[in-house]
Amino acid sequence: MSGLVEKSPSISMSIKSTSPSSPSATNAATVPEQQIEEDSVHESSPKLNNMNVVLTSLIAGAIAGAIAKTAIAPLDRAKINFQINKETPYSFRGATLFLKRAFEKEGILSLWRGNSATMARIIPYAAIQFTSHEQYKKLLKVDQDKSTNIRRFLAGSLAGITSQSLTYPLDLARARMAVTDKYTGYRTLRQVFISICHDEGPRTLFRGYWPTVLGVIPYAGMSFFTYETLKREYTEVTGERKPNTFFSLIFGAAAGVIGQTSSYPLDIVRRRMQTVGINGNRDQYSTILKTLQRIYREEGIKNGFFKGLSMNWIKGPIAVGISFSTYDFIKEALREITGVQECDDTKDKK
Repeated sequence: MSGLVEKSPSISMSIKSTSPSSPSATNAATVPEQQIEEDSVHESSPKLNNMNVVLTSLIAGAIAGAIAKTAIAPLDRAKINFQINKETPYSFRGATLFLKRAFEKEGILSLWRGNSATMARIIPYAAIQFTSHEQYKKLLKVDQDKSTNIRRFLAGSLAGITSQSLTYPLDLARARMAVTDKYTGYRTLRQVFISICHDEGPRTLFRGYWPTVLGVIPYAGMSFFTYETLKREYTEVTGERKPNTFFSLIFGAAAGVIGQTSSYPLDIVRRRMQTVGINGNRDQYSTILKTLQRIYREEGIKNGFFKGLSMNWIKGPIAVGISFSTYDFIKEALREITGVQECDDTKDKK
């Protein structure tokens, strides 16, 4: 018993010696606790991983494309009608009369004829385009150094090629529905595909693909390049991280004008090739070269290759402005709702 009593003071002393007895010891103990708290705060706001980027971009792109195309669908139908009819000279008054006659003959919904095909195409098209653009920007390391202009243009072009290639038959079907009425033409999107495959062959679904791809390179490239460049300049001038909705609309409109103008002649070529089967003679616009030669010989440069461009200067800025600004707005809203934030590359590098 005496042995046990004699050892108890040493146990007490050892317990006391392990407790902090000075301010320096107290500070040393609190450092790990502060680090743990900081780590837990950092974990509570996770950075945006690639799956979040893809999902939010897909949803935002699909909604943005649907809203933009629905807004300008009547103007788009009028433009396509003049693009494919070489006998009808284009004028804004003529386009207005075309829409008026369609309204009087078939009702107001006729102004959106072919919009179901447009939605079937534009929803996956816009979703793929915006999402692939985000991925190409990462792959090409856009805006990570000063010499990035070519890569910024290339990212937009590749996004356009990717989305156009994956949805092209729907674009052709939309063009066919836009230039016919429900009495003499196609009643449904399904009927377009059945009729084309039966009467003209499945290969017809890709007629006009190459001029479309050649046209989308400058169109998508210049559109994304202009919009992203203007946003970057805005940030440098104002110090704000992102422009508000008004400026996004303005930047998108500018991108639309430049993109549409740079690719318009090829847009004429693809529409002629897409809709040639309606008129019966399927050989007159069978290749890009034949189409270019025929348009130039019969209609000239101004009235042939740039026919209806003024209509595009109206609908293009509206559509692209709505599309880009809506995409940015919905994308940011979705990422706030999901509680994630984008990675800051500069911070990560530091």
